[in-house]
Amino acid sequence: MNLDIQNLKRDFLRFATASVLAQWIFALYSAIDGIFVARGVNEVALAAVNIASPYVNFLFSVSLLFTAGTSTAASIYLGQGKKDRADRVVTQNLIVLSMISAALTLIVLLFPERVASFLGATAPTMPYVRDYLTRLAPFSFGFVLSYAFEVLVKTDGRPRYATFAVICGCLVHCALDILLVLHLGWGVKGAATATGTAQVLLIGVYLVHFLGPKATLRWRLSPFDGTELCRIFRLGLPSGLTEFSAGLTTFFFNHAIVRFLGEEALISYTVIGYVNMIVVVGMAGIAQGAQPMISYYYGKGEEVATKRLLRYTLTASFALGAAAFALSLLGAERIAGLFIASELAGLRSACAAVIRVFSVSFLLVWINIAAGGYLAAVEQTGRSMAVSLGRGLVFIAASLWLVTAVFGGGGIWWAATLSEGLCMLLSLRYLKQERAARAGGPKA
Repeated sequence: MNLDIQNLKRDFLRFATASVLAQWIFALYSAIDGIFVARGVNEVALAAVNIASPYVNFLFSVSLLFTAGTSTAASIYLGQGKKDRADRVVTQNLIVLSMISAALTLIVLLFPERVASFLGATAPTMPYVRDYLTRLAPFSFGFVLSYAFEVLVKTDGRPRYATFAVICGCLVHCALDILLVLHLGWGVKGAATATGTAQVLLIGVYLVHFLGPKATLRWRLSPFDGTELCRIFRLGLPSGLTEFSAGLTTFFFNHAIVRFLGEEALISYTVIGYVNMIVVVGMAGIAQGAQPMISYYYGKGEEVATKRLLRYTLTASFALGAAAFALSLLGAERIAGLFIASELAGLRSACAAVIRVFSVSFLLVWINIAAGGYLAAVEQTGRSMAVSLGRGLVFIAASLWLVTAVFGGGGIWWAATLSEGLCMLLSLRYLKQERAARAGGPKA
């Protein structure tokens, strides 16, 4: 992996910076669709893209569910000098993901209205959600495999190449959105086509690396290893849940908002969802950038290095959370203005006010994502999964129920802050226990 323990901070910055940029560009894919749909179609179509977005988050989370575990296992094997085993793990992961993406495509194409209804589509948004999903579904393999390759390229010691690849994909995505949505008038179908095509082209860029001379990890076919797959699934589950938490949060909020506040408030949450996604995936990028390094030194038994990397991860995540809070507080009107037309002054003002309230959660979420990533990297899977499942499902569902029961619909915007605060207590407890209890060295 071309790591140097004497320059740990430099290596951390190299991996984390590249990973954060890649994650932000991935997040911009959905935001770009939202901006072009809002300008090229209407606000109802914008809400529809938001309703469909958990499906995209689900594709990415499935990819990360297996690939994060693969990256952890491969990094540990590389640290132990077992390159053949690392190659076999990577190859099996790509085969499994290809099969899963094919199954998901069939489900959406066979039952588009049921999937749209499950995601929260209402009568006005149903046609847009259905069109977006059916056009997006054939590209599911592109989302799943491109994200897997992005993680594996970093595991292979080429974080800058991963950043270069996603920048290329983002530029293609923007160009196709301009062509298909604004000029050809394809609406949400054009947005879905632009997003999916960019993901497929990304796979080609990554293959240039893996088929070239600079790749360390190679594809090596071997008999199916169910035990290894279970280990990978166990290791990747916390990261997969973290990735899916943004989509799951959107799912819960969409249903609560439609029930308590009405469809117009859904437009405001669509904007908030994009902001939240950029913040969350940025922090996830820090954790994912540090993960292969932590796993590598964990595999080598370098206790001091893993602790230093945890400190770097926490510091960088806090800085990002504080910056996101400040920018949201001061720039709420400008953020709302990217999506909502100036003639809708009342809606834009209400959206800005909600952004300020929701942004308080950015001061808490950083430690939960950092803790979940670190615990997964050192094979503390149960604790990592508890943190990820807590913030992505249990605490957010409980918080939405509590704030709406006590304060009604107006309390919805504080649910994220309450959820992250509850999860932070769990994260701090687990980090303290792990630091006190672990004697060092990887598990067998």
